[in-house]
Amino acid sequence: TPEGEKSTESGTAEVATEDAATSVEEDKVPAQPEEPPVDPTIALNAEIKDLKEKVLRSLAEEANVRRIAKRDVENAHAYANTSFAKAMLDVADDLERALSVVPADASTSGSADVSLKSLQEGILMTDKNLMKIFKKFGIVKYGAVDDTFDPHMHDALFNIPDAEKPGTVGQVVKMGYKLKDRVIRAAQVGARVEP
Repeated sequence: TPEGEKSTESGTAEVATEDAATSVEEDKVPAQPEEPPVDPTIALNAEIKDLKEKVLRSLAEEANVRRIAKRDVENAHAYANTSFAKAMLDVADDLERALSVVPADASTSGSADVSLKSLQEGILMTDKNLMKIFKKFGIVKYGAVDDTFDPHMHDALFNIPDAEKPGTVGQVVKMGYKLKDRVIRAAQVGARVEP
């Protein structure tokens, strides 16, 4: 019958619609909040900021390396002769010892031996020339009685009890020398201390 066919067709249509609705519900995954679309300019601006920061850090590091290298070269030039200067200090010490052995009145007394007088003058001239050369290359002699005792510049070989001037140099055993601002040999002294 045509009515039976209609009912079958409508029944089939109803079943197909229900199946489609069921399959659509099954295909639906639990709803997740949708992320808003990311603006590409925001991402690009963040990347530009990051790259700028990296470039600035690289430039700063390069400047630091350049500054350190320059300082190292300057120090190498300034202190290249340190070992030679230290060796020459022994010569200066020998000249001082030679002068201390000659009697003080040897050059003033008329009866002094001429050869002793000449020897003293020769030692004095040699010592003056050596000190002039030291000065030319930045080597300075230091260490005198009554200087303030500085452990970075003085080696205290012994203590001298003195209530009047504690913390000062009481006796100099060996002079100290500096090359520019560096101590190349500390002055060997007797330091005054509280009794």
